[in-house]
Amino acid sequence: MPDQEDDAAEGGGAVTPLYGEPFDSGLARAEEHHLNAEVAAAIAVYDQLLTLAESLEDSPDVRFLRAHLLANAASVRLGATDLAAAQDAIDRSHALLDGIASAPMGPRGRQLWLELVLRTLIARADLLRRTGYPDEALACLDEAALRLPEFDDPDGLRTSELGLNRVHLLMDRGAWGAAEEQASALLSATPETAVETVPRLLVALGLICSSTGRFDAAEDHFARAEEHFRLLGDTGEQQTLLAHRAYAAMRRGELDLAERLFAEASAFFERQGRFGDLAVCEQARAFLAGERGDGTGAEGLLTASLERFERLGASIAAADSMLLGAQHAYARGDIDEMKRLAQEARDVYQERAVYERCAQVDLMLARTLEDNVNRTDHGERERESVDNALSLALPAALALEAARYDFATAHARSEWLRLAEDAVQLVFRLVMRRQDQGLLFELAEHRCAGASLALNPSPASAPAAASASVEDLASVFPSAAMKTYWHDAHDEDDEDGPANGTMALGGVAAEAAASAGLRVSPPPKVRMSAQPGPGRVALQEYIAAAEFRYRRRIVHEEEVPFWITDDMTSRPVVQIRLADAGDLFMTWTWAGGARGFGTGHGPGHEVDRAVGALAGALPGAGDGTEGMRRAFTGALAEHGSERRLARTLAEALWPEGLTAQIRQVSERAGRPLVRIQPSPRVAQVPWELLAVDDDVRLIDLADVVTTAPASLRPRDPSTAATRSTGADTDPVVLVLDPRVPGFRADSPLGSVLGPPGSDPELLSLVRRHLDAGAVVPSVATPAEAFRRTDLDRDWLSGVLRAGARRLLYVGHVSGAPVEGGQSEDGTLHLSCAADTAGLTEPLRTHRPLSAKDLLLGTLPLRADGEPGARIWPAPARVALIGCESGGDLRFAESFGPATAMLHNGAELVTATRWVLPTSFAFHGLAQLPESVRPLSEAIVAVDAAHEHEDPVHRLGRWQREQLDRWRADGRIEHSPLLWAALTCIVV
Repeated sequence: MPDQEDDAAEGGGAVTPLYGEPFDSGLARAEEHHLNAEVAAAIAVYDQLLTLAESLEDSPDVRFLRAHLLANAASVRLGATDLAAAQDAIDRSHALLDGIASAPMGPRGRQLWLELVLRTLIARADLLRRTGYPDEALACLDEAALRLPEFDDPDGLRTSELGLNRVHLLMDRGAWGAAEEQASALLSATPETAVETVPRLLVALGLICSSTGRFDAAEDHFARAEEHFRLLGDTGEQQTLLAHRAYAAMRRGELDLAERLFAEASAFFERQGRFGDLAVCEQARAFLAGERGDGTGAEGLLTASLERFERLGASIAAADSMLLGAQHAYARGDIDEMKRLAQEARDVYQERAVYERCAQVDLMLARTLEDNVNRTDHGERERESVDNALSLALPAALALEAARYDFATAHARSEWLRLAEDAVQLVFRLVMRRQDQGLLFELAEHRCAGASLALNPSPASAPAAASASVEDLASVFPSAAMKTYWHDAHDEDDEDGPANGTMALGGVAAEAAASAGLRVSPPPKVRMSAQPGPGRVALQEYIAAAEFRYRRRIVHEEEVPFWITDDMTSRPVVQIRLADAGDLFMTWTWAGGARGFGTGHGPGHEVDRAVGALAGALPGAGDGTEGMRRAFTGALAEHGSERRLARTLAEALWPEGLTAQIRQVSERAGRPLVRIQPSPRVAQVPWELLAVDDDVRLIDLADVVTTAPASLRPRDPSTAATRSTGADTDPVVLVLDPRVPGFRADSPLGSVLGPPGSDPELLSLVRRHLDAGAVVPSVATPAEAFRRTDLDRDWLSGVLRAGARRLLYVGHVSGAPVEGGQSEDGTLHLSCAADTAGLTEPLRTHRPLSAKDLLLGTLPLRADGEPGARIWPAPARVALIGCESGGDLRFAESFGPATAMLHNGAELVTATRWVLPTSFAFHGLAQLPESVRPLSEAIVAVDAAHEHEDPVHRLGRWQREQLDRWRADGRIEHSPLLWAALTCIVV
């Protein structure tokens, strides 16, 4: 057996001396054939060498040589999807290695033997995965992981190969989030010297992104992989990228491009005899043919694909072809064949624990049931047919939606939700057809409960945890947050870590932690009763079915009431929830001395038209001065056009029956409170403005408050900030137009309120607080409260921890782009310098304070970090007066600045729905005199409301006064462009 320490050198293109000639040069020649995609030539060389090796006198060294040749041949055959021959080679190689395990060997020989054992175990796992045995494949990887610590792996090649195969297993099971997280962590930890694994990890990430709707990121990964393969001279893998890019094109709807790329890839695979890859291309081309209406072509390609997969023993891939065949069978009216194929496919998925595909089968069956109900008269059995469809569709839709919790970033989760949207729309259609108000209520409650912030970085679902033990994850997939340096350490060998040191992340680990997104877990269970104690949970039967069928957590163990009404019995209250599912769905329930409920439904195209009209009247977040100029000439700036817009919004979004109920309640019990939890699509709607009856606006009839998801309620007082009691002696914290380092007063992040001391209304506001009690920062004169340079995050933490009854912030807020899906990227601009520690990138010499900071605190930055709720505990009432500070609710996951304050303990946050025009904008764009300061008036109104025992009513009263002036004189300073942007947000 080779055992020479000086034989380990490997050079590019050089023959590695291991066995002597002709074996060493033969191995190099076979490898070159393999890289050049000359599969037959490579196999021929290995067969020749194997024949020669078998003619040699038997010995441990000869057996090791034969095992090496067989392992290499197995690798080539696996790449060529010749699975039967690959299995034979793997079995023979493994038997030979077992036979010499106890043979005498030196250190170098032992390492070579271990490397070959690892290779055969990994190859066997890959073979088992491809043939549809994921559990057995995982067992092989676990066995390899047990041997890995004995192996000296300086290049990290075998470690990364082991990790890559775990990623492939997760991908095959549809655990996309866990696969992405492990692949990303593995890529960051894999040295560039592991040249064979790095591009394959990039390909895996590209396929994950393609499968979850992130096509730009997918192409970036593919391009990087292509460059690596080019540098390796691996022609075959460069050609294989054609099929991956074709798949991405098909997923994003570029069907002609996909067809061309799949055809090109098919020709290559057929020439190389890679029949498994060819079958995959045929399967995809069958789908494309069906999309073109070429039923005959689709049938032929599907038949060929299925036959190839069955010959190869690739059971899961064959089931995929069966599922596609079932869809075609239904399209041509062959219901029995559709059922047979679908059931056979599902049986395979169930047996192999590929639960995401089980859900896809159930959704397909539910869609066919819906289609059948639409096309034929079921008479008295229609209700039964709809119930059957719902029993399939609703649990499957719940499971698909819940798959997003595997992903580490909100962007990935938001893109996944787009893919699950068809399933959700199917469920709502079936519920509407069933005319089941109770089920519609429960659907809305579940969807509006919101994802729960997970401060624990562990994966949320079972598939990820099942893929590797804790020890494996720690050694093979090190978490960025666990790569720590110990400072001032005295005993680095202590198993519990240095007793006197402080842990902090270093280098790449700190950067990875800072760039990480928010982790979330499933929403809480929603108890359909406001009273404590056991009761019905929303969708409980369907949740139980989903968790049983698809082995996925759907809801958090925590229960919350669908509505807390303890403090609202003194006045009538109606809680409204809105849910997007193609159309817009509304539910409402009365409390506080009033009884009643109802549902509403707005067709999607009407809702989109109305919301689009509103968007055209608002200042755009990224449009700067031009966007503000457009708003000053838009629908909200002229009374007649504003009234028409208000009527358009009401017609699309507001049920007349609810208006009638509000009138009746108002006549009997006084002005009601309307609590609205908007869906993301309608989160910018100024509900107060809706012309619900001619020119009668909603705010004329009721006070209006916005509600955030129930998941924002703190669950555990020991780990989250307790609700502030806001003692009267506690100070008011004033953050008024702080100076942002690196930005002049006239720059984009410059002054909001103008020179200090120039605004008498705001000076009077500060004076009133100074006269009334404690104010921070401590100032001698009101002018000193403005444009300060010392109001940074550390100062804010100190004053909030010391206790405050209110926080008034007036300054710059930068909202996150909605299309990015990450509301936590919204930021406040304090006086923080760039060298301040934080979780968002600096701007010039300034680091903004992000909502992610407010939520996560220093947990991602330090091993002994604290959550944001402890660093910045919010007082009971918070006002964030800045551009789109309340834009959180436009996102599927609401974790922006306003909702972060709620999470950190605030009971009420006043924020803005859109970009605010400053008083300076009114002066420059509407030619108002400088003595008229609309923004200052709004700030004073919010401040006064927060001093009142009922801030919602007080702010609503001011807004009604503004509306009356607008009706009376139509002056721009009274237009809803400014005052209708303000809303109070509660949980």
